[in-house]
Amino acid sequence: MSEYIYEKAEKRANEKIDFFKHLYSYLVVNFILFALNFLTSPNDWWFMWVSFFWGIGLFSHFVRVFIIDDKLLKSYRERRVEKEVEL
Repeated sequence: MSEYIYEKAEKRANEKIDFFKHLYSYLVVNFILFALNFLTSPNDWWFMWVSFFWGIGLFSHFVRVFIIDDKLLKSYRERRVEKEVEL
């Protein structure tokens, strides 16, 4: 049982690390795009579109990793198993 708990904890830790890598790349790339946009066409802020749509993806990644709790998914899974057993 402890091996299962360790694997689950390791998976959660990896998911959090992956989110922070995603956040870091978002910040770095968007800073570079901002600088490029500012230097080449300061009157047309096209980098905001990239930031906005990538930000939606980043937000959904955040929600999946930090908001959606395993307990919610586990509870749903247990209800489904109980329903299948009743059939």
